[in-house]
Amino acid sequence: MESPNLTLRDVPNEERPRERMMQYGAQALNNAELLAILLRTGTVQESAVRLAERLLSQSGGLRSLVDMSLQQLTEIKGIGAAKALQIQAGIELGRRLARSGTKETVTVRSPEDVSSLLMEDMRYLQKEHFVCLFLNTKNHVIGQETLSMGSLNASIVHPREVFLAAIKRSSASIICVHNHPSGDPTPSSEDIQMTQRLVEAGDIIGIDVLDHIVIGDRTYISLKEQGLM
Repeated sequence: MESPNLTLRDVPNEERPRERMMQYGAQALNNAELLAILLRTGTVQESAVRLAERLLSQSGGLRSLVDMSLQQLTEIKGIGAAKALQIQAGIELGRRLARSGTKETVTVRSPEDVSSLLMEDMRYLQKEHFVCLFLNTKNHVIGQETLSMGSLNASIVHPREVFLAAIKRSSASIICVHNHPSGDPTPSSEDIQMTQRLVEAGDIIGIDVLDHIVIGDRTYISLKEQGLM
């Protein structure tokens, strides 16, 4: 007869993350212990903590885990659909918390403001995402839209798509943002050429392209600041 999955009650006291969290606080737990609390149970062969450690190892660490799909998670032994959904729910709550202070009226005065708004959403992405921020005459953000998702090293967007979205929102100006999955925000020649096309189209239509920000890993580059637009 097969024994039931190991729960956190079945492991030694020193391996019980819930008890450690109650005694010392969440900040005292490592990534595997926090993940084990989300998983709740382990498998027949291993505790929730051991399963969490293996999950982090096989996924390539916490950062890689963030961008794993439901299918990728369930391909790991011991991770069923329920556990995968628990993990994704925890990650999404973390994302929402990271940007919770920016949901009220946001005024963009500098590239740093754009980075604060989008860095946590974009720095983990494994493909290039092209995002537009739509602003009113007071530089308040009145909308945000992902207009393109590219390959690992290229994002393709047409000015028509950008300005159609801007016109629908009655935007006075826009700021373009995209990420580099490599973590290096240095603009490519394609990035510069695309930005110049957008600026030219904006001049004709009457919607200013204020900046194009390239997001890396905890860093960014403003094409406006670099004199590239």
